[in-house]
Amino acid sequence: MSAVLSTAPARPDEAAAHFAARLSFEADVSDVHADLEAGVPGLIVIDSRSAESWEQGHLPGAVHLPTAWIPERAPALIPRDAVVVTYCWGPGCNGATRAALALARLGHRVKEMIGGYEYWVREGFAVESGAGRVIRPADPLTAPVGAIACGC
Repeated sequence: MSAVLSTAPARPDEAAAHFAARLSFEADVSDVHADLEAGVPGLIVIDSRSAESWEQGHLPGAVHLPTAWIPERAPALIPRDAVVVTYCWGPGCNGATRAALALARLGHRVKEMIGGYEYWVREGFAVESGAGRVIRPADPLTAPVGAIACGC
């Protein structure tokens, strides 16, 4: 008996709808990095972590807005026509999901950056902290070493 096939795969039309929906809710770190580097207008990246986490390191150009502050502070910080991308620590944390939910409830168009800060760093993208800007080498388990993008 196949472990993969013990539950039948979805019909192709159902699978297409599912995966299209996921892409409307999520963005990966490489795509967020590319858009930030290109200066895509109307894109705001929100770091939903604590002040201590922000100080340890954050994405260049991100806005620090912990999830608990969103209802009170987002209206003054985020234009209504912006597309917001949220992130937190990484795949083991659902803080970005909670932040995205809070922003969606306020009427914002929002996506979650899958992989979070962890995968941003592991893919070798720059981070900022109180000590300045840092770039660590790409982790060969998450990104091709020496390449700009994974090509997927």
